[in-house]
Amino acid sequence: MPGKPVNDQQARLYMRERQNHTQRIAAARAGIGERTARRLEADPRLPSQRRPARGRTVPDPLAGIWEDELEPMLERDPAIRAVTMMRYLRQHHPERFPTDGVRRTLERRVRDWRALRGPDREVIFRQAHAPGRMALSDFTDAGALGVTVAGEALPHRLYHFVLAYSGWEHAAIVLGGESFTALAENLQDALWALGAVPAEHRTDSLSAAFRNLTRDEADDVTRRYRELCGHYGVTPSRNNPGEAHENGAVEAHHGHLKDALGQALILRGSRDFDSLDSYRGFLDSLVARRNMHRRDRLQAELPSLRPLPPRRTTDFVEIVAQVTRTGGFQACGVFYSAPSRLIGHRLRVHLYDDRIEAFLGHTRVVTHPRGRSSRGRRVHVVDYRHVVHALKRKPMALAGSVYRDSLFPHQAYRQAWDALDRALPRRQACRRMVALLALAHEEACEAELADLLAGELAAGRLPDPQQIARRIAPRTRALPDDVPVALTPLASYDSLLEARR
Repeated sequence: MPGKPVNDQQARLYMRERQNHTQRIAAARAGIGERTARRLEADPRLPSQRRPARGRTVPDPLAGIWEDELEPMLERDPAIRAVTMMRYLRQHHPERFPTDGVRRTLERRVRDWRALRGPDREVIFRQAHAPGRMALSDFTDAGALGVTVAGEALPHRLYHFVLAYSGWEHAAIVLGGESFTALAENLQDALWALGAVPAEHRTDSLSAAFRNLTRDEADDVTRRYRELCGHYGVTPSRNNPGEAHENGAVEAHHGHLKDALGQALILRGSRDFDSLDSYRGFLDSLVARRNMHRRDRLQAELPSLRPLPPRRTTDFVEIVAQVTRTGGFQACGVFYSAPSRLIGHRLRVHLYDDRIEAFLGHTRVVTHPRGRSSRGRRVHVVDYRHVVHALKRKPMALAGSVYRDSLFPHQAYRQAWDALDRALPRRQACRRMVALLALAHEEACEAELADLLAGELAAGRLPDPQQIARRIAPRTRALPDDVPVALTPLASYDSLLEARR
């Protein structure tokens, strides 16, 4: 065909056909012209063997500089970048390189040098995971998802657990950092949701699990993490520091999970949730749907997993704190309120990732959401029910209390205090606000009262406890008059005696 070069296959076909046919017939069968056939007979080499080496068509813009200046730079430190070398050329040879016009040429030259003479690069070995052998845990930041709870931004992480063979996963919301409590509680949740235990548990260099000493340190596992893994019969392991690809079985799942969560939030139409529990339920349902696609591989892996121990182990940090006369106790720099009858008592406080529980002996007496101090700012977690009886006797203490803003259980209560404080003398404002808090506690109408307060403020009226109390739906306090009680006939016990005989 005119204008189309002859390839090696056509040349071989022509030579084979030429042994039995004329030049014209052999050329026609090979799909070439007679002139091309005559050239092939004059020079029997294949076209690929006769192709001349392509030479440079333009002068080398780096001539005299590449060998003398740039190549020695690469030999001293192969990590130098082409853009740095271009900056060097413009500084030391401005008359020859006034612009970045040779940057692409320089980048190709550096790339070829590294491929031919550069240092050896690291090789990543893909692994074949055996069923039941390894599970991986990691934390990933989820702040970019833009999730809000009751209109407020929720900075949080996701704890992610993945079985290396089947890909079965478990995810949980973590409000604090990568602490031991977050790792222990969520790891145990994952294992009990799975119903079995793998042979090995791998993490990255979490300070909650490893002390991150030298690589030659034999006893690098923290005591609590060693005890946790020993309880479940799991061998702890970690990847080398800075080598995230060694944790790739879970690192790759991070992106897939957050991408699926982002798409699910788009379908939901809103990234705002009424409560943290509703967001947790949304995440759990998403993970359950993703695990449905892994049922077959999970069923194949389950026989290789180990059984669970009879019970869970400790997944909290315990401290001892004393309830002071200020009506609370300190735990990790955060003040938590407690019932006043506990003043002077020492409590055992269990610190979880999202809550604290305080015990007097074996009795749980206080539960609070976990508070965290930031930037040296004192944080107070206060339940107004613990102190409202004392405020009724000393209402003026509300105005100057250091944890006044933490007393209010809802934004509407805080707005009501601001309105009362601006419009009334301090004494009257405190009395009204304390009366409102006492009403919410005694009538168990915290949410209903918040709606009434918001309505009063929207109408431009100051909340009046007596008027609002009359609008609260009356609570049923009397026992029902008629409670049916079924009495067993005494004669039915005779059958027990007959059976004994």
